[in-house]
Amino acid sequence: MTTKAPERDLGSMLVELTRLIRRRSHAALEPYGLSPAQGRAFRVISHHRDADEELRLSGLAERLRIAPRSTTEVVDRLETLGLVRRSPSPSDRRATVLTLTDKGEQLRRTLDRRRVESTEDLFASLSATERATLGRLLRKALDAADAG
Repeated sequence: MTTKAPERDLGSMLVELTRLIRRRSHAALEPYGLSPAQGRAFRVISHHRDADEELRLSGLAERLRIAPRSTTEVVDRLETLGLVRRSPSPSDRRATVLTLTDKGEQLRRTLDRRRVESTEDLFASLSATERATLGRLLRKALDAADAG
């Protein structure tokens, strides 16, 4: 006699799915010599490129929730790899801002494409309508979390 597996709650399933996506994301960084922490910093810097405000080391540390000294070490590695540039701030000469280099922009596009490709199989069993519904529901939940 087979026993039916207990139902998992939404939170547990989302955590499981998130872990799987995170493992795949970490594996995608390896060929580029990036650790998960460096990948997170790179992602924050690359997503910040369209913002009106400058991204400084202190802002990156806040977003990553790590000590400024650790942020400096992470940015040092990204700079050594030629992905990030430190530049004087146009609005405050004492401050340094972080931007992607051309090589960093190219890697951002590559990683974005690989992220989409590496998760397509996770949703392949869903119809286009189901994927659209899932996307809409996740956006709604995230928007509510951001508002609260």
